[in-house]
Amino acid sequence: MSNTDTDLQNVTIDVALVRRLVSTQFPQWADLLITPVEFGGWDNRTFHLGEDMTVRLPSHAAYSPQVEKEQRWLPRLAPVLPLPIPVPLAMGRPAEGYPWPWSVYRWLDGDTAMNAPIADPRQLATALADFLVALQRADATGGPPAGAHNFWRGGPLDAYDSETRQAIETLSNEIDTGAATEVWDTAQSTSWRHAPVWFHGDIAVGNLLLTDGELSAVIDFGTSGVGDPACDLAIAWTLFEGESRKAFRAALSLDDATWARGRAWTLWKALIVAAGIAGADAREATKSRNVIDEVLADHKLAS
Repeated sequence: MSNTDTDLQNVTIDVALVRRLVSTQFPQWADLLITPVEFGGWDNRTFHLGEDMTVRLPSHAAYSPQVEKEQRWLPRLAPVLPLPIPVPLAMGRPAEGYPWPWSVYRWLDGDTAMNAPIADPRQLATALADFLVALQRADATGGPPAGAHNFWRGGPLDAYDSETRQAIETLSNEIDTGAATEVWDTAQSTSWRHAPVWFHGDIAVGNLLLTDGELSAVIDFGTSGVGDPACDLAIAWTLFEGESRKAFRAALSLDDATWARGRAWTLWKALIVAAGIAGADAREATKSRNVIDEVLADHKLAS
């Protein structure tokens, strides 16, 4: 266990801590009301700061490199994207027993797609695809390649090979292990053969903000980087289906091999959750089994 992990055992990330950090480092905001954000995420703890800002603190050492990355790159990406993304306003330093850097962002209105009704799934799929196309076209020069900062998203699937195969074996009485292995092996036989492009890294319902049922912003770029964009395709099987999935794929215009790797990224996450490797609850495990079924069925159609 690292020193920062040991230190954090004695630190509660709560309103009192945030108030101390803000008061000492950004006294101009010391009088603003601080309250927890509902559904504030797990990788980071998020708090309202007044009406127009949020404070975001990593919950583990593994997430702390994402702070400086977002501070550096989000302002460069924002001008070329068709939807709002988080706007960093300040970066705090470790203090008050809290061991990592942290951020202040401008608040973005909207409800996540996890909790808000979707007006038109096909329209949402197209809008999200347009956003990802614009992101992939952004200048990737000097951007962060796959690594520990984003848990190897954008890189080869090899990083999760043993974990995936272990999960397939664990679920041998619950899923079609032959089909799951085929999805994984097919993806591993391919690679991204183009220049690295920007990707978000965690396109999920909790990171899509909706206003009046339509996509209005994309948040949480902690696992972003430059490389293979296949990891951004998981939403095709975790949210979209039927016509909306077709619209998403058509608007992205990626080759079959990239979609094969997208299935594999989706399958990896669903497998480790369903197999209990990721420590999820029973409800998440059930949802993941449904995702596995979607991926395997889609792979069969594509074969």
